[in-house]
Amino acid sequence: MFYFYLFRCKDGSLYAGVTDNIRRREKTHNAGKGSAYVRSRGGGKMAYWEIMKNKSAALKREAEVKKWSRVEKLKLVKASRSAKR
Repeated sequence: MFYFYLFRCKDGSLYAGVTDNIRRREKTHNAGKGSAYVRSRGGGKMAYWEIMKNKSAALKREAEVKKWSRVEKLKLVKASRSAKR
């Protein structure tokens, strides 16, 4: 099982990524050992994630969402929060 995720950095920017362990990846980002992009922004927290059946599906979803505008990504995050309530 893999995850596609959006990580909200402390500066409010969004980082898209793929991992096999969502909690470990969040800790790695916040320890400054994740991507250079997140490290340069001082960490943050997971804003959104989807469970994918395999790494290939997760990477395809990441590529798809990376093409979206910031507004579209924020709508995805907001919709997921509404669905969880």
